Amino acid sequence: MSNVKIVFSDIDGTVLTSQHEVTSQTKEAVKKLVAKDIPFVLVSARMPEAIYPITGDMGIKMPIICYSGAYVLDREGQELAGTYMEADSVQKLLAEIAEQFPAVTVNFYSGHHWYVTDKADARVKREEDITSAQAEQADFAALLQQGILPHKILLMAEPEDNVAAEKYFQQHYPQFQVARSSDILLEIMDGRVSKAAGIAVLLQHYGLDKSEALSFGDNYNDLAMLEYTGMSVAMGNAPADVKAVAKAVTASNNDSGIAVFLTAQKII
Repeated sequence: MSNVKIVFSDIDGTVLTSQHEVTSQTKEAVKKLVAKDIPFVLVSARMPEAIYPITGDMGIKMPIICYSGAYVLDREGQELAGTYMEADSVQKLLAEIAEQFPAVTVNFYSGHHWYVTDKADARVKREEDITSAQAEQADFAALLQQGILPHKILLMAEPEDNVAAEKYFQQHYPQFQVARSSDILLEIMDGRVSKAAGIAVLLQHYGLDKSEALSFGDNYNDLAMLEYTGMSVAMGNAPADVKAVAKAVTASNNDSGIAVFLTAQKII
């Protein structure tokens, strides 16, 4: 563990409790890490504006990996890498979503902007409450015509629609990465995007090797990250097959699992 020089962490279900908070123990552990010149990096499918309230609450300025690796920012907020979805494919995708799954809520994320067609949608309001980010109402076709491309398309749906949409779009859009991030959320991004790819960008930025990286995660969209870093830890609340991929398992997100591991392994 003395080889750990950078730490990456998923957000929901990992650094955040089920009440969407960071425990005082985790905050203290991360501050000790940073004091030892070991960067702590949040890695999430979230947009920057849904990550910065967390870093602000922790009282730490840090690099962030957004949209599951599609948008990487340094600790000053400067872009290090960005991977956008291709316009023609997005246009076709949006039309097919409307035709095949008319009951879902579609979200269009680009950089620091979250666009929706109806700001009053209850699902949008729920996401605003959880993330503290604010949606902007816009016409998606007009955005594409203006050359505004998405880092991510997010579908909000009932669980049964979510499962069906994942299967359908994985089959019909092999150029995209399509994965559920919860029972009611489906993330669609460029096929080149992964949390591991985002981590590779920051490792190059810091001049570090993946063998010197430690990652924490709790769900299936963390698998690429957990497999990539030299050391990987699954939270106690993770599914059994995610735990099987990680090299270690710690306490749950509600029990300050990150702090428990960093302390037990004498990393801090």
